[in-house]
Amino acid sequence: MAGRLEGKTAVIVGAGQTPGETLGNGRAMALLFAAEGAKVLCVDRIGERAEETAAMILEAGGDASALQADVSRSSEVSTMVAEAVLRLRRIDILVNNVGIGGGDGPAHKVEEAAFDRILSVNLKGTWLVTKAVLAAMRTQKSGAIVNISSLAARAGGIQVAYEISKAGVNRLTADVAISQARYGIRCNAVQPGLMDTPMAVAGIAGASGRTQDEVRAERDARVPLGGKMGTAWDTAHAALFLASDDAKFITGAILPVDGGMGVRIG
Repeated sequence: MAGRLEGKTAVIVGAGQTPGETLGNGRAMALLFAAEGAKVLCVDRIGERAEETAAMILEAGGDASALQADVSRSSEVSTMVAEAVLRLRRIDILVNNVGIGGGDGPAHKVEEAAFDRILSVNLKGTWLVTKAVLAAMRTQKSGAIVNISSLAARAGGIQVAYEISKAGVNRLTADVAISQARYGIRCNAVQPGLMDTPMAVAGIAGASGRTQDEVRAERDARVPLGGKMGTAWDTAHAALFLASDDAKFITGAILPVDGGMGVRIG
């Protein structure tokens, strides 16, 4: 039986992952998309991580290649998209899975340099890649863009730069959806809540001096659905749906994948 992305091409930005005990969102999406029949270009700021993901796909019998690019640099984004078109011939799917923190804090504490760096990657980088890919998608008069947002776009209070960046990604999603609809291009976002990924759990553990098990227990207790965080596979399956033809009449949606946390917030 053919996969849900059979014959399609996908560029997944952020397809590598932070080292850790579990799977990251980008790698999970790349593996799943390839398993569903897509030819995947794995892009990451750290080339070795993208290569690792591509190698995993190839070992499983899928079709993938890797590319290094820093999405906060417009020249690298232009080169990345040109290379993607060269390798894939067309770009059916784009996944913007970019998100960094570090040095963030509440509004009265965060430093200007940290604020600028986080916004530059998380929001401006997503826009730069989207803008570059839209030229190819508008020519082919089709395409599906999936942005990875965060529940932090709606909730938080301790990471002002990250929260603003993801709120901006949600608004960018809506803007692209309405402005590009006439060209057959869809744009949606997955909005994960607390996930058991290396960037989240290992990152918090390292910054707070706690063990990963302690961080997991604290985060699990905050999730209404089953008292347990989601995994990268939950993000990946939501992205697969939005990228596939199953969602061909859906655009501008922000899909919560958060175990009910957003409902509790209101």
